[in-house]
Amino acid sequence: MQQTDAQGPFVSRRVALAAGAALLAPTLAGAQSYPAKPVRVLVGYSAGGAVDAVARSVGQALATSLGQPFMIDNRPGAGTNIAVKATIDAPADGYTLMVAANALAANMALYQPMPFDAERDLVPVSLIGRVPVVIAANANAPFGTIQQLIAEAKAKPGSLSFASPGNGSTPHMAVEFFERAAGIKLQHVPYRGGAQALTDVIGGQLPLVAINALEAQPHVKSGKLKVLAALSPNRSAVFPDVPTIAESGFPGFEASVWYGIVAPAATPKSIVTQLHAEVQKALQTPAVRERMAQVGGEVLPGSSEQFAQLIHSERVRYEKLVREAGIKPD
Repeated sequence: MQQTDAQGPFVSRRVALAAGAALLAPTLAGAQSYPAKPVRVLVGYSAGGAVDAVARSVGQALATSLGQPFMIDNRPGAGTNIAVKATIDAPADGYTLMVAANALAANMALYQPMPFDAERDLVPVSLIGRVPVVIAANANAPFGTIQQLIAEAKAKPGSLSFASPGNGSTPHMAVEFFERAAGIKLQHVPYRGGAQALTDVIGGQLPLVAINALEAQPHVKSGKLKVLAALSPNRSAVFPDVPTIAESGFPGFEASVWYGIVAPAATPKSIVTQLHAEVQKALQTPAVRERMAQVGGEVLPGSSEQFAQLIHSERVRYEKLVREAGIKPD
C-alpha cells in the first residue's frame, strides 16, 4: 500500500505532463511546419509583365523548397496601391506576401493624402533583383550616345521630348533624376503604359523613350530603336554592348527597377526569417537567375535590413524629386 501511495503523485505528475505536451503539440507543430497551406503572392501589375514573370519564377522556387503552392494574385490598378493596401490589410500570418517594386517607395510621395506608410505598415522580407531602365531613341534620331543627346539638349533647350509609361512611373522618375545630373531639360510625354509610348517613338512622333530593358529589346533587335545607355551600375544582360550611365560619364548614378518581397507588418519574425532564407536560396538557383537575365536584370542577394534601408533611401529620394519637379500621378 505504501508503494502505491508513493507512486501516486509521481504518476499524476507524469499524466499531467503528458496531457500538457499533447495540448502543446499542435501549437509547436503549427509553428514548425510553415507553410501548412498555400501562400498568396500579390502583384500590383498585370500578368505577363516583368514583375509578374519575376514573381512567378521566385514563387515556383519557393513552392519547390517549402512544399506548398505560392499562388500569384495579380491586382493591377492605382499605381500598385490596390495590391499594397490588400497586403497591409491581410492577416499577418505569412500566408499573404507581395512582390513590390519602386512604386512602393515612390507612391508615398506621389499620392496625397499618403495612401500608406510602407515602413510602418509592411515588413521587408527580401530583395529579389533589379532591372535597368534604358534610354532609347528612334533609329533615325541624330544622336547615338548619351553625350550626343546631352549636347543636342543643351544646344536646343526644351526641344527634345521623351515618352514614358506614365507620370510617376519608374522610367519617368529615372529620366528626371538623369536630367538633374546632366544639367539638361527634356519634355516629358506620359502614356498609359509602355506599349503606346514605344509605338510613337518607333513611328517618329517623339525621339526618345524611357522604358525597362525587356520592353525595348524586341524593337532594338528589329532595328527600330537604339539604346543610348542603361541607367544601372552594371551592363544589362539584355544589352551587353550598351554602356551604362556610369560609363557614359555619370559615375555613381543609378535608376533601376528593383523587386522585393514584403509582408504585413505584424508577420511573425520567425516566418520572415524563414522566408528570407528561402528566397536567398532561390536566388542561387539557375532557374531564377536565368529568368532574371531574360527580363534584363540581375539577382540581388542581401539581408532584410538592406532591403529596409533601400526602401527608406528611395522614399527620401523620391520625396525630394516629386516636390522639386511637381510630379503628379496619372
